[in-house]
Amino acid sequence: MTHHDQDGVAIAAVEKLVQKANAAQAGLSGFSQQDVDRVCERMARLGFESANKLAIMAVEETGIGIVRDKVVKNEFATRTVWNHIKNLRTVGFISDDPARRVSEIAVPLGVIAGLLPTTNPTSTAMFKALIAVKSRNSIVFSPHPRAARCSMEAARIMNAAAVEAGAPDGLVSCLETVTLEATDALIHHKLVAAILATGGTAMVRAAYSSGKPAFGVGPGNVPAFIERTANVRQAAADILASKTFDNGTVCASEQAIVTESAIEHELLGELEAQGAYLCDAQEQAALERVVIRPGGGVNPDVVGKSAPYIASLAGIRVPEGVRALLVRYMGVGPEYPLSAEKLCPVLAFYVEKSWEDA
Repeated sequence: MTHHDQDGVAIAAVEKLVQKANAAQAGLSGFSQQDVDRVCERMARLGFESANKLAIMAVEETGIGIVRDKVVKNEFATRTVWNHIKNLRTVGFISDDPARRVSEIAVPLGVIAGLLPTTNPTSTAMFKALIAVKSRNSIVFSPHPRAARCSMEAARIMNAAAVEAGAPDGLVSCLETVTLEATDALIHHKLVAAILATGGTAMVRAAYSSGKPAFGVGPGNVPAFIERTANVRQAAADILASKTFDNGTVCASEQAIVTESAIEHELLGELEAQGAYLCDAQEQAALERVVIRPGGGVNPDVVGKSAPYIASLAGIRVPEGVRALLVRYMGVGPEYPLSAEKLCPVLAFYVEKSWEDA
């Protein structure tokens, strides 16, 4: 099949899924609050029960992250998210303010397009499916090409749960053939009312410029400041736990530590005792070449990989038990490649004289 034929097939598939999602959403729009909550309850439960299976599938397919951490993400995206939203009113009258003569009435949008990342391919699908259906919308996913199978399975599970609870079939679906053209056709489809986009900058930009309401979650680049009065051991433990969780694939993972010279040695001692490895100048140069591409952006081969694996790619010999790699920097920007977001257990380390400088 030529590239052109594949696009044709993929675009026809988009049309079919969107039409089905549109019909399913029309059926759902007549549901009462009680009916909607019963459907979501079932989705959250089945998703939670599938957390382990989906975590294994995601790591096998993408080579990114750690199974037990992905289980936690999947459980969070189902049970915890559901517990947080289950008592929200999303059908009919929500509030009435006679004094201002304003009433709030919840009305569904229609079909939602959901764009999924390779880093969290199943948890993102499940929580987006839950919030879409809770507000009486249907959702069609465009998965990341490197995570299409596990995202499809997550969508299938959520749709099957909804159907079991009496919802119309096709509320939650996922493209099988992922091409840029298919994703483009999905986000510009006349029946798509809004977009939930999670992924890289280019993809979030495309969603924002589609002419439809879009909610985007793009890259993060989080610095953490450890002030001189901090509990240094606890701070080191917390940052390393967060940075190594699922091998650093959460957008909210720390990317740089900034601290004061007064506690520099104490902090470095703690970080090293807890499994951080401080690179020398030569190792740092090797690490920069492996982690960040020449034109900027993270090398996909290191995303969600462990510190020892990344060290070996860079030709760095690290002791047993190393959990994160540290590089000492004086500045930020393109000439300091590792000051960017890294999506793996690599941290930039900055020391300043005072909190003002920091």
